[in-house]
Formats: sequence, structure tokens, C-alpha cells
Amino acid sequence: MGKKIKAVALYSGGLDSTLAIKLIQNQGIDVLALHFYTGFCITETKRRRGEKKPDGSHYINPALKYAAKYGFPIEIVDISEEYFNIIQNPKYGYGANINPCIDCRAFMYKKAKEIMNEVGANFIISGEVLNQRPMSQHLQAMKIIEREAGVEGLVLKPLSAKLLPPTIPEIKGWVDREKLESISGRSRKRQIELAKELGIDEYEQPAGGCCYLTDENFARKYKEVISVEGNITRDDLTLLTTGRHFRLATKTKVIISRNEAEGNFLRGFRNRYWFFEPIGKGAVALAKTIENRDLTEGEILEIANLVARYSKTDKNNQIKVKYSSPNGKISGIIVGKKPTDKYIEALRV
Repeated sequence: MGKKIKAVALYSGGLDSTLAIKLIQNQGIDVLALHFYTGFCITETKRRRGEKKPDGSHYINPALKYAAKYGFPIEIVDISEEYFNIIQNPKYGYGANINPCIDCRAFMYKKAKEIMNEVGANFIISGEVLNQRPMSQHLQAMKIIEREAGVEGLVLKPLSAKLLPPTIPEIKGWVDREKLESISGRSRKRQIELAKELGIDEYEQPAGGCCYLTDENFARKYKEVISVEGNITRDDLTLLTTGRHFRLATKTKVIISRNEAEGNFLRGFRNRYWFFEPIGKGAVALAKTIENRDLTEGEILEIANLVARYSKTDKNNQIKVKYSSPNGKISGIIVGKKPTDKYIEALRV
């Protein structure tokens, strides 16, 4: 009896990647799901911060949830540090926002190939659907991605396989091409039918949309940092996913929490940035100056006023606010007063 065929799968936790794995598992192939953590998945970021959904329930990583539910092993692969360079310098540019989809996909395939070799697997599975996404899922882009990653012929896309050139696992007879699909475009009709056929009775709604880099608001804030400060740091990228963002006339950046989980998250940066916290109930704030200079007295008051806008103030619309510098050498308490909405909007990024 020959060696059992194994595959690794890029797994987001969405319906398409779940179906892709199931189609291959049903052909008697062992599949290890790989979930790449870039630091920019909206659901995972909110889960890590401990945020709750509007209905009060906690966010759950869909990849972990559905791998457990549908019975396949999963490995979380943290690529966030290396991914930072891809965002800054994508060889193939961005999509509509700050999404380097072609470079992103190629990088994930490279990582998947490394793990494939480590675990003794034979090929890679992807839940991609031909022509579903404009930048990275048309035939030419797919070829570029596989060439860049050095995985030509190794990536099987079960949902669109019959519309694509045969891959190594099909040519070698490890996988029966006739049992794969020929889905193309953005309609999800066939995927929903297939889910019923394969016993997939629960999946994320809506599909996709889990990446901050494709988000218009994130992209706007990213571009604003570059235009004002000239460069962007890993901290900046992380903080762009959090809170309300303001830019003072002095170019100082201010981030104010929107909920308790974000407040706790921002507290983790208090040793690196100026930190503001009301004495009482309310939002906390981080402030980052250009070239890491100290805040002026005027800026400290201005930021305290912003904190007051999102805190429970007294009858005079005021609240006491504690502040401290990153090194702790400067600290104090100041009274902030709610500014007007017009003033707030003038500073909002």
C-alpha cells in the first residue's frame, strides 16, 4: 500500500475554504488547515481585545470554530511581523484600499509550501473561486501569484478546478478532477447548494470582508499617517484598527477608545505614548507627537477636552483627566471640558 496522500489548506474559516477542504477530505486525503494571522483580521482583532458583539456575545475566530465543528486539524500561523513589510512595499501594488492582495496571497502560498514540506504533505488547497475578486482571483493573477510563490502546479482550487489547468495532484491521480467543481464569479448559489450536499449547515454570514486592509476607513487613516508623518510603524498599523482618530493642528495624533475593550487595549501602549484617562467613567486616549517631543500645555488641555467629549462629565460638561508621558517623568491632572461637535469634526481623521 502506498504512502497516504496529505494536503495543507489555506483556511480563513469562510464557506469557500470549508467547502474546498471537505471536497478533498471526501476523496480520502488528510488535510491540515493553515490559518494565517496577519494582525488585520477584523473578527480576530476584536476577539483578542475581548470586544463583544451588539447582542452581547463574544467574537469567535471562525477558522477555529468551523475547523472544530467540521472535523479537521488546524494550525494558527502568525505571519504578522513579516507581513508588515508586504503592506509597506507590495511588488504588485494595492487594490481599492491598502490591500496588497497579490503579494499577500503569494506570501501565504510560500509559507504554506514551507509547512507542506515540513509535515510531509503533497500539495496545497485553496478555497479561491475564479473571478470572485477582481484583483487576485482572475486567471492571470492566479498564475502570477503561484509563480511568485514557487508553487506552480501545487495549488488545487477545488471550487473552480474544472475551469483551471490540471494541477499535479490531478495529473498524478491523487485527486479525481471529475469530483471537483466549476464555480466562477461572485454568485454564491452553487456554494450554498454544495454546503447542503456536504452537510455544512452553518457558516459565516456574510462571506469575506474580514480584512482591515480592504476597509475604506482604515485606508483613509493609513494614508493620512503617511501624508502627515512621512512613514508608518508597526504600532501605527496596529492602532489604526482601534478607536477614534484625531489630528491636532500641531500634527500630534490622538486616539480615543470607543469601548471598554479598546480602552484596555490602549492601556497596553501607555509606556510608549502619552496616556490620558478620566477620573471617573469615560474614554482613554493615547497621543503621539511628531519626533517624540513632549506635549505642550496647550496640547495637554486640548486632548483632555477630547477625552471629556467621550466621558461622563459633570453639570458644567467638565471632568478631571489624568495624564502621563511615556517615560512617566511628566504627569498630572487637568480639567477637560467638552468641545463643540464642530470642533471635534475639524480634528477627526
